[in-house]
Amino acid sequence: MIASTTLDKRPSITHQDIDDAYRHCLRLTRDHYENFPVASRLLPRRLQRPIAVIYAFARSADDFADEGDLSVETRLARLDDYVAKLDALRVRRPASDPIFVALSDVVDRHALPLAPFYDLLTAFRQDVTKKRYADFGEVLAYCRHSANPVGRLVLHLFREATAENLRDSDAVCTALQLINFWQDLAQDYTENNRIYLPQDEMAACGVSEAHLAERRSDAALRKLLDLQIERTRRLLLSGAPLGARLTGRLGLEIRATIRGGLKVLDALARRDDLFARPRLRRRDWLSILLRALFP
Repeated sequence: MIASTTLDKRPSITHQDIDDAYRHCLRLTRDHYENFPVASRLLPRRLQRPIAVIYAFARSADDFADEGDLSVETRLARLDDYVAKLDALRVRRPASDPIFVALSDVVDRHALPLAPFYDLLTAFRQDVTKKRYADFGEVLAYCRHSANPVGRLVLHLFREATAENLRDSDAVCTALQLINFWQDLAQDYTENNRIYLPQDEMAACGVSEAHLAERRSDAALRKLLDLQIERTRRLLLSGAPLGARLTGRLGLEIRATIRGGLKVLDALARRDDLFARPRLRRRDWLSILLRALFP
């Protein structure tokens, strides 16, 4: 019988390792700002660390896809490494990466599904390999991987992941992702050569890539964006019952997020320069808070 001397003898994870891993993730949340509820003041204190870990996972993987001057091959290899680390977490193999040390603890403590994390990695991989979208169905498929997993994980953390809540959360998260697309047309095109406007609808409205390259705000592009804005508004409103259904801080945050999204859509519809990013004013934020508090 052959002795098992070649087996991987990895040290077990200690409480100190887990605490250090959480601190690492919290530092990442302080060093970056996103429209992601990172340790939000509206969230219960007990969930700030888990949210920070989810953010650290998503932020670091997103950096592989977007940041720096890495080659396509290197970006994909780093994302594949994250897939392998998720696979190891799934079979409960000890991790050395602090993000995955903390993530393993969060998954165990809160019974989180791993599918949303795999979905996020699918979206980040798509960011590297896909730059154009043939139709709105393809755009929605991207949002299902890039945006919806975040809302689903938050609902699981709050133990509110019913089928009805997940459905409405998907609508809200997809709408918020679309809003980001419509307000970042120039940035996505010039910095990352990405166009999220459906190619078939661009052609139908007489819009070409020259509109983006030249920042051309004309009737054709306005017609196309009006279609996207109204469709996004309907989608966001379809998920609004989630904010009324949930109580406490989570319900408040969802209602405020939806109201904020509607305000941005209004600003997008009013702007003359179709490439200008809307900025909400102080009175807009006051209105959002009041409507969230007293729906």
